[in-house]
Amino acid sequence: MRKVADCRDMPSESGCTLTISGEEDEVVRAAAEHAASVHGHEDTPELREMIRGGLKDEHLAAH
Repeated sequence: MRKVADCRDMPSESGCTLTISGEEDEVVRAAAEHAASVHGHEDTPELREMIRGGLKDEHLAAH
């Protein structure tokens, strides 16, 4: 199942609305890189574990 990281689920002064979806490891990597480059966080193993813990399953609309 694909996973989703949504910036709207995290406290942010910028009001970022980015949503990243894909395979779990891809999403964690991309979200950590985004958190570092856009939000000024340090890309650490702790950050990646926090992101991983906040991932949600992607629910696809019925076609």
